[in-house]
Amino acid sequence: MKAQHTPTSNTSTETSFLCAEGKPDVSKAWAAIRAEATRVRESEERLASLMDDIFLSRESLACSVAARLSRKLAREDMNRDELHPLLQEILIEHPNLVASMTSDLIAINERDPACHSLMHPLLHYKGFMAIATYRLSHQLWKNDRRDLAFYFQSLSSEIFAVDIHPAARLGCGIFLDHATSLVIGETSIVEDNVSILHEVTLGGTGKTSGDRHPIVRSGVMIGAGAKILGRVEIGHGSKIGAGSVVLDDVGPQKTVAGVPAVVVGTSPSENPAAAMDQSLSCSGI
Repeated sequence: MKAQHTPTSNTSTETSFLCAEGKPDVSKAWAAIRAEATRVRESEERLASLMDDIFLSRESLACSVAARLSRKLAREDMNRDELHPLLQEILIEHPNLVASMTSDLIAINERDPACHSLMHPLLHYKGFMAIATYRLSHQLWKNDRRDLAFYFQSLSSEIFAVDIHPAARLGCGIFLDHATSLVIGETSIVEDNVSILHEVTLGGTGKTSGDRHPIVRSGVMIGAGAKILGRVEIGHGSKIGAGSVVLDDVGPQKTVAGVPAVVVGTSPSENPAAAMDQSLSCSGI
């Protein structure tokens, strides 16, 4: 019997996957993912073919992501043999997408204590796969291939229960924790290094056209079930309590909670998205 693997601390605590200038080191991340896939292949024979297909037979992270998503997204409308080369072409032509996805993987590995490698979210986390699908659809949107962008949005909603409009603008280092029932509307803006839990809505109000969805600045953490409605701005480093309904702007470093949400204090962390502390304990207003 082969020895079982006991998860240790997150690899990010031992190895930095960032370059000197703070950008994700895609090559280093890919090497770590392949090493983990090799370990899994050797320790669990029933996953050997999956490891070969998604990781060990692929020459780059771009090719690996294309392989994983094509397995997940394939349908009668577009089978895997059609889908895989399409996704791979987009990712190879736009290395910035792969860099953004690497930032997302690093964010998940650093913020989720249940995650013990960069490979784990790529293989298993629908939150990562949903945001990766969004990044592809957003690129198609920018390339004026909007029918195909809407197709991928629909697939993500159906398969991952995550509905992100392809026109929405999301930064890097985004952690969608659990992700189920997440909705992000068309004119939403989410900056870098934001953490969002399940059942969150970044929505509009009524039938107003134009800029009608929220702006979420960097470092924000949005608790499970929160609804942020209208063109409101959530300031840098703020925290939105679980189940809150936010209808007004939230200043930087503020903690809000309630229905409707009100300020209950100042965020105890400069970066709630990284701290992932969902309690409402906070300093005075």
